[in-house]
Amino acid sequence: MAGRGNVGRTLARAFRASGHRVRLTRARSNIPALVRSLESAPAEIVFLAVPDDAVDAMAAELAQAGDRIPRTIAFAHTSGALGLQALEPLGGRHPVGSFHLLQSFPETRSPESLRAIVVAVDASTPGLRRRLARLARDIGARPKHVPDGGRVVYHAAAVFASNYVDALLAEAVTMLGGIGWSEREAKAGLMPLAEGALDNIRKRGAVAALTGPVRRGDVETVRRHLAALGKLDSSSRSRPEPRLDDLYRMLGLIALGIAKEAGLEPAAARRMRRALTQ
Repeated sequence: MAGRGNVGRTLARAFRASGHRVRLTRARSNIPALVRSLESAPAEIVFLAVPDDAVDAMAAELAQAGDRIPRTIAFAHTSGALGLQALEPLGGRHPVGSFHLLQSFPETRSPESLRAIVVAVDASTPGLRRRLARLARDIGARPKHVPDGGRVVYHAAAVFASNYVDALLAEAVTMLGGIGWSEREAKAGLMPLAEGALDNIRKRGAVAALTGPVRRGDVETVRRHLAALGKLDSSSRSRPEPRLDDLYRMLGLIALGIAKEAGLEPAAARRMRRALTQ
């Protein structure tokens, strides 16, 4: 395992907990030592758990070792957005793959936290792909083949489901701060609501789980929301783009599409669209 960040440390812990022998090394600063350790190694997999913008350079440095690294050694990166081409310098001599944990890592996680998550895997050879899928199952995760053609969309979806949820909740906390709530009060009030929404989606799916004024066709409430958010935007000189009312409109139109699928009457849907787009 090359890389001592949160992903590298988490993977090392999980592999060890599942009975695998793991060596955790520093990434770019210790490549000579890593090469020496691989010279007499059996058919091992080296995971490059480094930032996306470091994968290409690290692969190129490792490729310079040439015959010193046996051809039986495989390399895999842990990036969600990068395809196998990121390991192209190594691909001529070695099997290469990708192993992305569909989870967020603000800190090093426990092995138990990886159970039942998805691991996106791909490889240049069927043998390596089977090995990576087996490793995912060994740590309690579910392997899913995500080839290069779908990689970027897969990672963008992960951003929507994680980073942008964070961004939306931050906006909600800020809004309540604007009417006098402390950050602690806002988080204490909003988190059970958000967790309940996620639990409903888990149980019923996004269409059946949708609630709120757009789903009900409550046009007047939506108009009041937009008017209040417009005033907040006008009163905040430091407000970054986009405006809160524009963000509400964009998300409202997405919710309207779901509401129509859930059974919102066409006439009510047309009125709601006018309210959101005026």
